[in-house]
Amino acid sequence: MKKELIVALDFPNLLDTKKFLEQFGDEPIFVKVGMELFYQEGPAVISYLKEQGHSIFLDLKLHDIPNTVKSAMRRLASLGVDIVNVHAAGGTKMMESALEGLEAGAPSGKKRPVCIGVTQLTSTSEEVMRNEIWINQSLDEVVVYYAKLASASGLDGVVCSSLEVPFIHKACGEDFVTVTPGIRLPNDESSDQTRIVTPEKARELGSTAIVVGRSITRANEPLQIYQQIKALWEGVIA
Repeated sequence: MKKELIVALDFPNLLDTKKFLEQFGDEPIFVKVGMELFYQEGPAVISYLKEQGHSIFLDLKLHDIPNTVKSAMRRLASLGVDIVNVHAAGGTKMMESALEGLEAGAPSGKKRPVCIGVTQLTSTSEEVMRNEIWINQSLDEVVVYYAKLASASGLDGVVCSSLEVPFIHKACGEDFVTVTPGIRLPNDESSDQTRIVTPEKARELGSTAIVVGRSITRANEPLQIYQQIKALWEGVIA
């Protein structure tokens, strides 16, 4: 997977999504469709985005018994999206079943979507992990362990914070995909994220792809901010 800037379409409906994307003209971009938008619009939003030429990360974070995840992934693969994900905490059998479903559901002659595992949400702090999730190892240890579990299960990579990317690449190899949300410009609010970095820092740390939502979608000039972040991410601006 090549380096990508993925824009999180955190909108409540297709109408708002269309209004936002109109500002980009005919330029196809890589977008993320999350639970709110997909649960409201269903496969119709995926069809629209594909018609417009956009690449799609369908971010539903599946976490269920293996057979259910396998069946769900078979349906999602048929939509022709580019990336899907599961919670690595679901275990090896669930992740393997997810891949089986993707292979079975991919359109004839097409490669299955890239499948990545969620390690720990970037909103999760060390304190929350220890006191509420009841995991006593350090956050870095847990993230790397889940990444190794995902790799052993055949997944293509993980969702993680950019801060954990060097440890994950050391454990799983440089080609292991690391998709990293929690990206902010220096003056942006952190909001509900705790493990955040700038686009430049994500590049330095070796992220495969960065996911940016509110910094772009809530900006007065979204296209301008998108281009600024893209330049920073690609190293065009020092």
